[in-house]
Amino acid sequence: MIRRTLPAVFALLCSSPLLAGQQTLFSFVRPASVVNVATVDAGMPQYNAEQTAEGEVLRRVVFNPAQQPTLRLSPQSGVWDWSAGQFLTLRLQSAMDWALTVDVTVQGSDGRALTSRIDLPAGPAQTVLVPLTASSPLDQGMRAGPPMPWNHGGQRLLLTSSAGAVDLKQVTSVSLSIPSPKVAQSLLIERVGIQDDDQAYRAAYHELIDAYGQSTRGNWPEKVSSDEQLKAADTREQQQLKGWLAERGKQQLDAYGGLVGGPAFAAKGFFRTEKRDGRWYLVTPDGHPFYSLGVNAVAADGGRTYVAGREGMFKALPAEGDALAAFYGESNNDDGNASSQGRNFKQGRWFDFYAANLQRTYGKPCPPAVEGQPADCAPPVLDADRWQAHALDRLQAWGFNTIGNWSEPALGQARRMPYTLPLSIVGDYASISTGMDWWGRMPDPFDPRFAMATERAVAIAARDHRDDPWLIGYFADNELAWAAPGSDPKSRYGLAYGTLRLTTDVPAKRAFLKQLRDKYRNQEGLSKAWGIELTAWELMEDPGFEAPLPDPEHPEIERDYQHFQRVFAETYFKTISDSLKWHAPNHMLLGGRYAVSTPEAVKACAEFCDVLSFNFYTLKPQDGYDFARLAELDKPVLVSEFQFGSRDRGPFWPGPLELAREEDRGPAYANFLKAAMAQPMIVGAHWFQYLDQPASGRLLDGENGHLGLVAITDRPYPGFVDAVRKSNLQTMNQLRAELEKPAP
Repeated sequence: MIRRTLPAVFALLCSSPLLAGQQTLFSFVRPASVVNVATVDAGMPQYNAEQTAEGEVLRRVVFNPAQQPTLRLSPQSGVWDWSAGQFLTLRLQSAMDWALTVDVTVQGSDGRALTSRIDLPAGPAQTVLVPLTASSPLDQGMRAGPPMPWNHGGQRLLLTSSAGAVDLKQVTSVSLSIPSPKVAQSLLIERVGIQDDDQAYRAAYHELIDAYGQSTRGNWPEKVSSDEQLKAADTREQQQLKGWLAERGKQQLDAYGGLVGGPAFAAKGFFRTEKRDGRWYLVTPDGHPFYSLGVNAVAADGGRTYVAGREGMFKALPAEGDALAAFYGESNNDDGNASSQGRNFKQGRWFDFYAANLQRTYGKPCPPAVEGQPADCAPPVLDADRWQAHALDRLQAWGFNTIGNWSEPALGQARRMPYTLPLSIVGDYASISTGMDWWGRMPDPFDPRFAMATERAVAIAARDHRDDPWLIGYFADNELAWAAPGSDPKSRYGLAYGTLRLTTDVPAKRAFLKQLRDKYRNQEGLSKAWGIELTAWELMEDPGFEAPLPDPEHPEIERDYQHFQRVFAETYFKTISDSLKWHAPNHMLLGGRYAVSTPEAVKACAEFCDVLSFNFYTLKPQDGYDFARLAELDKPVLVSEFQFGSRDRGPFWPGPLELAREEDRGPAYANFLKAAMAQPMIVGAHWFQYLDQPASGRLLDGENGHLGLVAITDRPYPGFVDAVRKSNLQTMNQLRAELEKPAP
């Protein structure tokens, strides 16, 4: 039911000041008859406005339990012309003791709309700024923007993102709604307006990052304010590491970290897998059970962030001639993948805050200048040997035993910890879009050029590692787009649909058409099986062919999609497996590091790989996949990525799985490992990642997550690291206890 609310005159007790350049469209406290106000499953139950604890006067709107309770404003006649505006402004306050999710829609006369979702925290009123053109933190080169609300010009401001488009000369309405509340939710609102400049927006990103690469918008226990702090923290940590490494030396472990003193396995000189008494194990070259506790991206180059074109974001970049200017560089990450689309500042000059902080911590000082001569100071370089030794000390002291994917190669060559390697297969082979394409389109394994690229990639990766017993194995690429996100058929069978849309120049399309031709012989047979009218077989060969959705009345549609996707995946993994057996017969193929997968892809992986690998961004592994289905494949499983993050340690993005506080990360890690150990097919779990991403966005795609064991300053997060260490040690103790149980 739509309820129209007539304007009423209220006494204005106290009102927040307007930002410069802001014009009020409508005041809920002193309304004028210039705007129509309507509600759907919502209402304004009080005739008068109400005064908040801060003395501000706002009007209460109650959003009732419904699918989309809405408050809508529209002009009394005609349309609004907002072409001079840059932001829609809303003076809002949650009237609840919790945050509210508020959806804003700006509707145009041509049917197009601009939308924004506001995460409105509890607390005092704030001015929300909604960009009137599509905008997000990616415009500033980063995945997530700085914390909101923030104080600017004496006001609490909350800058949101927006999507879509609207003709600003033809605006017909602006709506506020709360998505599907279970109980009534109350929102306080004072006014709606238009902001005609972007001063507040620019201020939100000005001098956002300090000299150490940290956010300037907040404080936390590990935050650094001086070089002396870095040096003192390093001294304390070195003492702690000595004690922890001494404790590790007392554990019953073989050279690779396998458990000794219990049941033995056959020693075959390289890592392998074995199933015993219903549980899968990794086995070290010396024949001892091994549970892989790893860390991804243990590398010293993770602190690089683009500065070109956004120098004002950084409070204190090194000047030319400064010693730390040695840590500038140039790159180009404008690769055309979905991960780089819509992002600004993805090429040009960067600065490496992490390397600069390492230099501040233990770099050698410049020798004193001889009188009358300039100082003989070579540009500083990263002390790679010291960093590598320190990183390995940390990993072993913290209870880890594996160097995960994308780590510094020299760490594995140190022969202190087992390691894994990626197979990055690149080439000019054909590719298919499934609708995901985050890291690029799917490689076409039917293309002979893919086999050539695979052979080249495996040969390069295996070079110098063929006989290395410390190498566990290789991952087959990472997070390929086997499907599109979602459970609908177009997502589930994105590979089949995407292939049929292509031209017959693409080998995968020819393979799919051959499959269908061999089965149905002609268009009549296919038309009958699929329930379509295909007048000529050649119509399927045309680009843009749109295949039908699965239909219970025509089950062959889905069977054909499944068959093609199974053959596709088998061809992909067999190509890699065959090449690896030739170039690296001693090492395992560790699966495809699935983020999105299909049953066909997982089954093919189980057939041709030694281990299945999944990137699980869930509270426990069992939330990421149906393990009953995996059990049918009877293969060991490695969790190749998992992570928990928060927003209270500087970087603005918490990662895919957000927790409320830093203090929650340790218990979440412990619970994840406990759940992994409860699943007998899981043989290890690798944390993502070693180092926090730069708060201003990493080079690759602008991700700026608090994901690390270590901050951008190279300071570990002590509470988290302590919890991780205890969990890792407990996991190995639990594995030992299970091995020592008498067989059933």
